[in-house]
Amino acid sequence: MKTLKQFIGFGIVGFSNTVIGYLIYAVSLKALRYFGVFPKHDFYVAQFIMFILSVAWSFYWNNKYVFKAETDSERNILSALLKTYASYAFTCLFLSEALLFMWVRCLGINEFIAPVLSLLITVPLNFILQKTWTFKDGENKDATHK
Repeated sequence: MKTLKQFIGFGIVGFSNTVIGYLIYAVSLKALRYFGVFPKHDFYVAQFIMFILSVAWSFYWNNKYVFKAETDSERNILSALLKTYASYAFTCLFLSEALLFMWVRCLGINEFIAPVLSLLITVPLNFILQKTWTFKDGENKDATHK
C-alpha cells in the first residue's frame, strides 16, 4: 500500500513537473528571443534550463512528500539531488529518445502516439530508480551522522 501511495504521489509530482517544465521552457525561450541570446540555439538553451529547473522542482516535492526519509534516518541531500539528475538524465533524455526512435523509425508508430508509449516505460522505471536508489533510506546518510 505504501508503494502504491508513493507511485500516485510520484505521478502527481510528475504531472505538476510537466506543467512547470513547459512553462519554464516557454518563458525561457521567449526571454532568450527577446534579448537575442543564442539566436540559432535558443530552443536548446531553453530546454536545458527547463531540465535543470524542473528536475530540481521534482526533487524538492519527491523528497518532501513522496519519498520522505524515515524519522530515524537522515538523507544526504546533495547525494540524493545528484542521483535525481542522473536518473532523470537516463530516463528522460537518453531512454525516451531511444524509445522514440524505436517506436517511430523502426515500428512505424505515429509521432504523436510514440511519446505516450515511452511514458509507459520511463515513468515506472524512474519511479523504481527514485525509490530504490535516489531516496533509499540509510544509503544517503551523511558521514558525519553515522
